[in-house]
Amino acid sequence: MRIPVPEAIERLRAGEVVAIPTETVYGLAADGLNPAAVARIFAIKGRPATHPLILHVADVAAARAHTRWDPRADALIGLWPGPLTIVLPNRDVPREVTGGHATLAVRVPDHPVALAILTGVGPLAAPSANRFGRVSPTRAEHVLVELPDLPVVDGGPCRVGVESTIVALLDGHPRLLRPGGVALETLLDSLGPVEVGGAIAAPGTLDAHYAPRGSVLLVPNGTTGAHVPAGPPDDHARRLYDDLRCHDDVGIDPIVCELALPVGIGVAINDRLRRAAYR
Repeated sequence: MRIPVPEAIERLRAGEVVAIPTETVYGLAADGLNPAAVARIFAIKGRPATHPLILHVADVAAARAHTRWDPRADALIGLWPGPLTIVLPNRDVPREVTGGHATLAVRVPDHPVALAILTGVGPLAAPSANRFGRVSPTRAEHVLVELPDLPVVDGGPCRVGVESTIVALLDGHPRLLRPGGVALETLLDSLGPVEVGGAIAAPGTLDAHYAPRGSVLLVPNGTTGAHVPAGPPDDHARRLYDDLRCHDDVGIDPIVCELALPVGIGVAINDRLRRAAYR
């Protein structure tokens, strides 16, 4: 069912789970400082308890309050609000959010509805509002179909359409853990050298993820006739999950997807497609 923002705030304060919009995808939100509420997220999604969540906060001050801040993050806060998650040492957030790890993934989302809810409630743990490993939702209708018992705040279609970029600021060079709505080129401009990949636990980085029920077949950029063609990069990202869901719903198997050019947000698109096709 769709609910208004004031009701969402009341439910979240009471320890319930509510789906909320962000600029990237819809999130399955709960009070990030309430372990029992966070545990409900894992139960609803079927998510392994060791797979960390992102803590969404209303502003930089809240991000600083719950992490052991790294001065290198000062070069990135101009990208907030926005589709960027920073992994830092955890200060005081319950282990249920961090998956038992000593690090915390935190971001300030760029969506007026999300920010209004965060201002009214405080920090929210919020993975994508879908069953674990499945295609992320970018419209309220996606959540209502997949999780019909969950209350949803309808904020319209998501503007970015793929999840946030995740960068770790721990020991050594900054490390890109997941490409997303902020391009690697932007991180390089802000941080200098950035290593890619690594064994740091981060959301959405399992080999198989973002998958429809049917199989996904990838074809090179420039191939004609794909069910999910590439097209302009921002548009490709915005419609990617919606296209996968639509073709899945009518039983197309395999879903033929054209890879994006591997620059800018195209790197994130290809990352999601390769994980969707992994099995």
